[in-house]
Amino acid sequence: MTNATILVVDDELFFLRLYCELLEPTGYQVETASTGEAAIEKIRQGNIDVVMTDMVMPGLDGLEVLRVCRGLDNPPDVIMVTGHATTESAIQALKNGARDYITKPFNPEELRHLVHTCVEQRRLLNENSLLKSQIRLFQKGQNIASLIDLDRHLPQSINSLLRELGGGRGLAFLYDNDHAPKIRTTVGMDEEAGMALVLSLLPLIDRRSGLKFLDDEQFSPTPDWPANINAVGLMPLNCQGDCKGGVIICNNKDSNFSPEAQIENLLFLGEQIGLGFENAFRFLGARELIYTDDLTGLFNHRYLDMALEKEISRSSRYGLKFSLVFIDLDHFKQINDSHGHLIGSKTLTEVGLVLRKSVREVDTLFRYGGDEFTAMLVETDSGGAERAAERMRSAIEENLFLQEEGINARVTATIGFATFPDHTSSKVELIDMADKAMFCGKKVRNVIRMAGQN
Repeated sequence: MTNATILVVDDELFFLRLYCELLEPTGYQVETASTGEAAIEKIRQGNIDVVMTDMVMPGLDGLEVLRVCRGLDNPPDVIMVTGHATTESAIQALKNGARDYITKPFNPEELRHLVHTCVEQRRLLNENSLLKSQIRLFQKGQNIASLIDLDRHLPQSINSLLRELGGGRGLAFLYDNDHAPKIRTTVGMDEEAGMALVLSLLPLIDRRSGLKFLDDEQFSPTPDWPANINAVGLMPLNCQGDCKGGVIICNNKDSNFSPEAQIENLLFLGEQIGLGFENAFRFLGARELIYTDDLTGLFNHRYLDMALEKEISRSSRYGLKFSLVFIDLDHFKQINDSHGHLIGSKTLTEVGLVLRKSVREVDTLFRYGGDEFTAMLVETDSGGAERAAERMRSAIEENLFLQEEGINARVTATIGFATFPDHTSSKVELIDMADKAMFCGKKVRNVIRMAGQN
């Protein structure tokens, strides 16, 4: 297999040339990429047998290249290259699916031997198509089972099932606190049609069984279903014995699928999806405990830092705006002094409920600390933030607090906000500007101030 294609990824031109000089005379076809993004584009085009990538690069690093490779059918083998003897991170890459690693500076013979061994192992696997198929399935299942981020686990699970079937449509849903199904992700269908599918098929999803398939004699389509469904697959998503949601897959509108031919592979993937979901759901619960304020149930200030980084990245990529709002209760100390800290805590809990009703579902609320709250308003410019802030301010002012305790307290709040990227593109400055705007409003109280206003 000396005509194997090797993709070398390094941001240093010297090493790219060195790899070519060492490997091309051996008979390998060598392609190069100087960034992780360029490497991923070539990998997705196919026909790459081995990827040799530097661990640390600007932008997408070697671990991200490895992650993309693991998500592909028949993925290329990945050799990690690490400098300064950072073998601990290289070993971690091995645990995540890398074939091997080599440390800079390397011996040329060692490099050639490593690539040769990797290519030979790949050749032997390719000679046995059944073994190759089983290993591919195992790798896919292992990858699904190891994903503990639900937002990545659910789409990859559906796509893996559909690829095994040769195409199709699908969705995943989870139950909310009221045990109502909510769509989390869809593939090949819109959410409205997907919800109609979920509501019709819910009685057929058995939490005690795994993945099962129904033909068109076992269900009755309704006009609001996705078009031309003649077969469906149903799978419960369980955690600790309780059904938390489910996966539904169906054929494409212009084709059918026959699960019988791949049923063993599909059932194996279903088991791995179930294992991965339980891990991801437990992780979600643990993460919510870490990042949730015990008193109000809102996110805490630790989560604000992470949420802002994510939203800044998303807004920068798509040219969007978002606003950060700081809400501070006026004269809150008087409630504590007059009625005690337990009543003060109850007031904060009620303020959190009022704020929840004042923002959209896509927005995120935080208890920043003490009697200070924060709201992150996605895809919201300064004008929208001002309207939302006024809605929050007036909702607090008009609410009668502590009615059950017979106190009937009135509370007001001073609010400040800043907008990304109009006021700043820095996370730290965005927090500081929104906080300063709120502090400026404290000179008057029960008002709204935008960053930069006096």
